[in-house]
Amino acid sequence: MSELWSGTAADLDDLTARFTAMYPTLRELFTEVYGERDDCDEQLALLVQQMADSWQDRAPELKEFDARREANPDWFQSADMLGGVCYVDRYAGDLDGVRAKIPYFQELGLTYLHLMPLFLAPERNSDGGYAVSSYRDVNPALGDMDQLRVLAADLRAAGISLVVDFIFNHTSNEHEWARRAIARDDGFEDYYWMFPDREMPDAYEQTVREIFPDDHPGSFVQLEDGRWVWATFHSFQWDLNYSNPAVFRAMAGEMLFLANVGIDILRMDAVAFIWKQLGTVCESLPQAHTLIKAFNAVCRIAAPSLLFKSEAIVHPDEVVRYIDPAECQLSYNPLQMALIWESLATRSVGLLSQALDRRHNLPAGTAWINYVRSHDDIGWTFSDEDAAELGLDGTEHRRFLNAFFVNRFEGSFARGVPFQDNPRTGDCRIAGTTASLVGLGQHHPGAISRIHLAHSIVLSTGGIPLIYLGDEVGQLNDYSYTDNPDHALDSRWVNRPPYPADRYAERDDPRTDAGMIYAGLHRLIEVRRDAPELAGGQLIGFETNNPHVLGYQRPGAGTTVLVLANFADTDELVSAATLSGFVPSAHELTRGEDVSLAGGLRLRPHEFAWLRTAEVNPPN
Repeated sequence: MSELWSGTAADLDDLTARFTAMYPTLRELFTEVYGERDDCDEQLALLVQQMADSWQDRAPELKEFDARREANPDWFQSADMLGGVCYVDRYAGDLDGVRAKIPYFQELGLTYLHLMPLFLAPERNSDGGYAVSSYRDVNPALGDMDQLRVLAADLRAAGISLVVDFIFNHTSNEHEWARRAIARDDGFEDYYWMFPDREMPDAYEQTVREIFPDDHPGSFVQLEDGRWVWATFHSFQWDLNYSNPAVFRAMAGEMLFLANVGIDILRMDAVAFIWKQLGTVCESLPQAHTLIKAFNAVCRIAAPSLLFKSEAIVHPDEVVRYIDPAECQLSYNPLQMALIWESLATRSVGLLSQALDRRHNLPAGTAWINYVRSHDDIGWTFSDEDAAELGLDGTEHRRFLNAFFVNRFEGSFARGVPFQDNPRTGDCRIAGTTASLVGLGQHHPGAISRIHLAHSIVLSTGGIPLIYLGDEVGQLNDYSYTDNPDHALDSRWVNRPPYPADRYAERDDPRTDAGMIYAGLHRLIEVRRDAPELAGGQLIGFETNNPHVLGYQRPGAGTTVLVLANFADTDELVSAATLSGFVPSAHELTRGEDVSLAGGLRLRPHEFAWLRTAEVNPPN
C-alpha cells in the first residue's frame, strides 16, 4: 500500500490497518464474481489504487468522523434516531433552502435526513430523479456540489446524518457512459447490456418479468442504429453491466466520491436487479449479494463511516437476505409499512402481528427503516403463504385493499389514487399522502387518531423511524400534478406535494388539524427518546387474544415496554387474564400516568399504549 501513497504517515497507518483487515475479504468477493476473467487481477489492482487515492482525498474532518463512528458502531441503534425524507425542490426549493430548515429539523428531532434524488437528470425523462445523468453533478435547479458539501457539513454539525439515493442498477441514457456507448467509444458498449439483434433479448425475456409495460414491453429498447439495450424500468434508464469489472470500479469511484462529499448513508436503489443470468428471473441472484458485499468492503477501507441502506421490494423472505453488517446495514421495511395500512383497512391485526413475530428481528449490527409511507406507491408485499395461514386468499385480499384505498369500497375512509390501475383485474398500487389515505381531507372523525396510531407503530417497533416530511402536519394529496405534462401520467406525484406552508404555520395551534397531528407526533418522538427499551431492534411478540389489538414487547434492563394498539373503530378490551403475566401496575409513557392492569385494559378506537412494566416471573 505504501507505494501508492503520498499523504501523511498517520493517514497511511489508518488506511493500512483497514486494508490489512478487509482486503482479503474484498479480494475473495471480487474474484468470486470476476475470477474467470483474464483481467481480474489487473482490475483489482486498479481498484486498490482508487481506494488509496480516495482516502488521500478525504477531508480531515471526515476522517475524524470516521474514527468516531468506528468507536461507536451501533450509533444508528439509538432511541434518538429519527428520520425525515423529502424532495429538495418541493420541500425547500434548493439546497440552501434545506440548510435554512435545519433549525426546524432540530425542533422535530431529526437525526437522519434523506434527500430524494438530487443529481443531474434529464429535464423530462427523469423518473423523479432516478434516471441519473451524472453522480458528480447536482441538478442545477437545486444547487451545485459545493453547496451539497456545505449542507452535509452543517447537518453533521447539527447531529443529522445525510442520506442520498445511489441509483445502483441503471443510469440515464444521457449519462456520459451511455453517450459513449452509443458512439461505440473505447469499451463503453460493455458498460451496458447491448446486443446487435433480438437473439439474446428474446432469450432473456423468456424468464424475466416486465416491470413497467406501459413504458415499454419487455426488458429491452431499440436504439436508432438498431442495437438493443437492457432497460428494466423505463426506456431511458439503461441497466449497468456488472459482469464487466470496469463497471464495478466506475461505480465504486462514484460511491467514494459521494462519501468524500460528506454523505453518511447511501440508499442502494433497485439492488435486486443488478445481476443478469440467462435462464433466470434476473432478480436477487447470489451474485447481487456478492457485489454489494464487495462494495461494502471497498467502503470499509476507504470511507469507513459510510453505510448502505437496501431498497428491495421483493418477497418478504428475500428482503432480509440483503440485511447484514457486511452487506446493507440498514433496510426499508416494506412489509411492515404495507401491513399497517392493511390493518387500518381491515381493523384486524392478524397479518401485522404475524409479520412482527416472524420477520422483524434482524442480525446484530443492522436495523430496519420503518415508515408509514414513502414517495412511492404502496404495494401489498405480504406473501400468499402467510395470508393463507390466516384463511385469506392473497389475490382477493389485494383486490379488496386496492378497492378500499381508492374509494371503490363502500364505507371507505381512504382517498388514495390508483397507480398502474387495471380496473378489469382490480390490480393496482396505491398513491396518496398519509392524511388523505386516512380520510383527513373529508374530515373523517377517525383520521387524526389513525395518523397517530400508524406512526406509533413505526416509532415503537425498533430501528429508525422515517417520516415523509409534511406528513407531521397532515399534508393532503396534490391533485395539481395532472397539470404538469412531465408528471401527469404518473399518479405517484399526488403524494409528493410541495411544502405545505400553511399547515406548518399552524403546527403550534392545537385548534387546527396540523396542530393536533404535530403535537401528538412530537410527544411520541420525545417519549421514545427517553425510553431505553425502545432503542435497538429486539422485539418479542405478544398475543392480545383480541383480533383488533396489536401487541408486542420491547425488552429493557429489568423492565419491558408492552405496546398495545387498537386498530378497531370500537372500544376493545385486552383481558386481565391476557395481561396476567405482568405485574398489575404499569406506567403509560405517552400520557405519563400510572395504570392498573389488574382488571385488563380497555382501549378506545385507534388508541395505543406504551406500558412500562415488568414480567411476574422474568427469565433468569
